[in-house]
Parts: sequence; C-alpha cells; structure tokens
Amino acid sequence: MHIDTRLAQIGNKTDVKTGAVSTPIHMSTTFGHPGFGQSTGFDYARTKNPTRQTLEDAIAALEGGFRGFAFASGMAAISCLFGLFEQGDHLILSHDLYGGTYRLIEQILPKQGITSTLVDTGDLAAVERAVQANTKAIFVETPTNPTVRITDIRGIVEICERYGLISIIDNTFMSPYLQRPLDLGADLVVHSATKYLGGHNDVLAGLAVAREEALAERVYFLQNSIGATLGPHDCWLMMRGMKTLGLRMDRHQENAMLVAKWLTTHPAVKKVYYPGLEGHEGRDIQIAQAKGYGGMLSFDLRSEELVGPFLEHLQLITFAESLGGVESLITYPSKQTHFDIPQEIRESVGVTDTLLRLSVGIEHYEDLIEDLQGAITAAEAAVRTTEEVQG
Repeated sequence: MHIDTRLAQIGNKTDVKTGAVSTPIHMSTTFGHPGFGQSTGFDYARTKNPTRQTLEDAIAALEGGFRGFAFASGMAAISCLFGLFEQGDHLILSHDLYGGTYRLIEQILPKQGITSTLVDTGDLAAVERAVQANTKAIFVETPTNPTVRITDIRGIVEICERYGLISIIDNTFMSPYLQRPLDLGADLVVHSATKYLGGHNDVLAGLAVAREEALAERVYFLQNSIGATLGPHDCWLMMRGMKTLGLRMDRHQENAMLVAKWLTTHPAVKKVYYPGLEGHEGRDIQIAQAKGYGGMLSFDLRSEELVGPFLEHLQLITFAESLGGVESLITYPSKQTHFDIPQEIRESVGVTDTLLRLSVGIEHYEDLIEDLQGAITAAEAAVRTTEEVQG
C-alpha cells in the first residue's frame, strides 16, 4: 500500500476483540499471567505495552525496518542509541548538529570514555579521513539543523560498510514520508517524533528503527534497561498525529518553497537555506534520495540589529523553539537551540547571529509572507529610528 494509506490506517484493526478503529490506550503498568510460567506477551509496561507496541510496529513499517522503539523524547532515543558504544570507542558526526546532540557528545559521552569528531558529512572524503581504528559509527543529520545541509546517505553507508561501522541517520526533518534511510542501507534511523511525526506541538517523543534483527535486539536491551520509554497516552497521541503526516508534509513543503522563493527576493535577506532552491548545495543528492525538500528553511537577515525588532513584530509566526507542527515557528539558533555550541564552531558552520530558522506551518502561504514582510518593514523602521536617536 501507498504510505498515505498506511499512515491513515495506523492502529486500525489491531484490537481484534472489540474492533476499535482507534487503538486503545492501555494504561496498565502490569499484566496478569494466565498461569504459572505463562505470559500474554505483556508483563511490565517498561518492557512492553500494547499501545506502545502498536506505535513501534507502525514506525518500523513506515521506515522499512525490522523493529521500532518509542522513547520519552528525541534525545532519549539518541542517548539510547549511543548506549551501543563503550569506553574507548570513537564516533563521527555531522558538524552542524542540533545543539542537544552536541551537548550530549561533548559533555556526557566523554565522561564515559567515548570520543567524537565533527565533520562536514556532505564531504565524503573528509568523512573517510576521519575514520580511526576505534571508530564505531557515523551519525548524520540530513538535512541538518539549522542550515539544511545535505549528506549523501548511500555514500555514508558505503563508508560504514567498508570499515565495519554502524550508520545512524537522524531523519527528523524529512520523516519517512519524504525519506527512508533504511532503504538506502542505513542501520538505524532516529527521530525527534515531537516534530513532524507528532505534528501538533502537543507530545514529546522520540522514535528509532533498526533495519536488522541483531542490532534491533541490542537496542531493545538498552531501551528496556534504561527505561526512557514513551507512555501509552503519548503513544496514542503520536499515532493520531502520524495519521495526517502525508497531508501535512505536502502542505509544509509547498508553503516552504513559496516562502523561500519570496525571501530570496527581499533586500533585507542576505541568504536563504532551503534544499528546494536552485543552487542549494546538495540539491541533486536530495532529489536522488528523498521525495521532497521538507518544510524547514533558514535565512540570514542583513544585519544583527534587525533580528530583535523583526522577531518582536511578527504577528502570525510564533517565536518559539521546536519545529514540525502545524503552526509556523521561528527560532534564533545562536541564542536558543544551538547556544551550547561554542561561538567559533557555530559560526564556522553558518549558525551566525543573523541566522533565523523557520518551521513553515500549514497556514495559507500568503498570510505567512505578509507577516514576514510586515515584521521586516517594522524592524527596518526601528533600526532607522535607533540610528537617528544615536546620531
């Protein structure tokens, strides 16, 4: 079946006893045994829960993997996957990572004896040069957060196969509706499911999928041991959101393309980062490995002085962290999502004090453009007034 059909049918026909179309929420933390030495397949909710099982089966099917895993947040999912590694191991990661992932690899993993190297994973030669004798995995965001750089997933997989490494792809920006890394040979895929998969800014969750059984068993051991699993009600919310993923993603990227093109024409905007734009580095790779460009874009304003008044004068678009919901959100990465990354590293990958990240929602694109235009006009007026007063 087409992915749109599979999304709409998530949870349906899973409760044979009642015929419930919406999968039930099983709030029980423990499950009775039919008899001595017998089990229904469910014993304790941390280990397995029927509602969570339905969600995990759904994401595994959507990503084309052997087994799915639901976690309390995207960072809980990433932390669990990093639990696959041990003292003395080395990891290679995209150099313009989400700030939370950067914080994990720089402040927590070193205490466990795990080292890492940040590389422009769009440069496969640089990735291969970074491989060490103790390298165990390559972790890639594509597109990256927030400068939407593209990495050739097949190329990363080939390097991993050559050196016996695990390939991990953060698919948050694309979702399985637009990109399926496991089909391209990746070993693991991970999502901050809070974003596009949930889609409504109302549930915190992380999802991961393993392509093959052996690795899935290792991840399951960690998930059960660590225990940062997603509660049944949140699993139900996640499935409800995922049912409309296809409809939402189509509208997100339609709007994003129109907004990105408009931003390129405005004199107050220095640069726009969106894979759908002609000339975007890696666009051809994106076309080859995905079904679209997504709903995320970033742009640099002409000067840092414009940023504050611009954000303050937005009326429709909300100045807030996170992304992927139906409502458009704008973020100032250097002071919010990527603040923990040292300034010199941030700026080297384009996360400057003029960069803004826009999660384009499903509103009418004309209203979004009007809001951006009004905020820029007001910001320019505020800067002129300040200059006149100071002058």
